[in-house]
Amino acid sequence: MVLQLWDAIKDSITAYTGLSPATFFTVVALALAFYYVVSGLFGSSDHGHHQRSRDFEEQMQPLAPPVQLGEITEEELKEYDGSDPKKPLLMAIKAQIYDVSQSRMFYGPGGPYALFAGKDASRALAKMSFEEKDLTGDISGLGPFELEALQDWEYKFMSKYVKVGTVKQVVPVTDREANGESVEATEHEAKPAEDGASASSKPLEDDVPSESVVAETVEKSDVDVDKKD
Repeated sequence: MVLQLWDAIKDSITAYTGLSPATFFTVVALALAFYYVVSGLFGSSDHGHHQRSRDFEEQMQPLAPPVQLGEITEEELKEYDGSDPKKPLLMAIKAQIYDVSQSRMFYGPGGPYALFAGKDASRALAKMSFEEKDLTGDISGLGPFELEALQDWEYKFMSKYVKVGTVKQVVPVTDREANGESVEATEHEAKPAEDGASASSKPLEDDVPSESVVAETVEKSDVDVDKKD
């Protein structure tokens, strides 16, 4: 029964297409392979197009108005490096903090300047450096050309972005302790000196005879003289 059905199919293929059964099935296999290849290309392209459309829509969403933070520390500034999409994207120049959320494609994660976000990158911008050691607000030792470049960056940020706060300048603990220790040492040195002076003055006062003692001594001497006479 099966052989009879197969013979009938082969005869039909030959009668309707003029091809041998082997040639016919080869052509069908190639057609299916071509279909899957083409559909895969167009399918992935459509998926990428939709993904880019969603990313573009997210970027085009209206940004939240900048929030004034006031004075914050460098550690608190690191929380605004773009890792949390719910927080604004911040960056500082010369201790002045700016909201750069509108340029997330540059300063956000994956952007060319992403390492500057959440930091005071004054030194790195002045030197156009991407080294970790230059990601600091310390601009001591910079040359005139580097300071001029930093000034240009500051003007650019002032004209384009909103200032939302300042970086708190922390005084080194060692300096405060040194000042406190010197003051305490001075006070401790002054107190023994005063105590020594007061102690040294008391014996002198005790050694000096009072006027009443001198008077009694004189009277006794007079009486003794009278008795002798």
